[in-house]
Amino acid sequence: MTVTAGRTERVALVDLLDRLLATGVVISGEVTLSIAGVDLVYVSLRALVASAATVAPPPELQARE
Repeated sequence: MTVTAGRTERVALVDLLDRLLATGVVISGEVTLSIAGVDLVYVSLRALVASAATVAPPPELQARE
């Protein structure tokens, strides 16, 4: 749902996914496992979610550039 100048516009889940895949989005997170205030394990995660055409355009488009 998007609010623009006092108007509410509904956005379907399919439209939202299409926009995200067309432009790409990076999801990141961090997890720390600690016991008694001592950090034992630290994991940093990053994921790129995008369509294959967004990440690597087709060869015919790359030849033009």
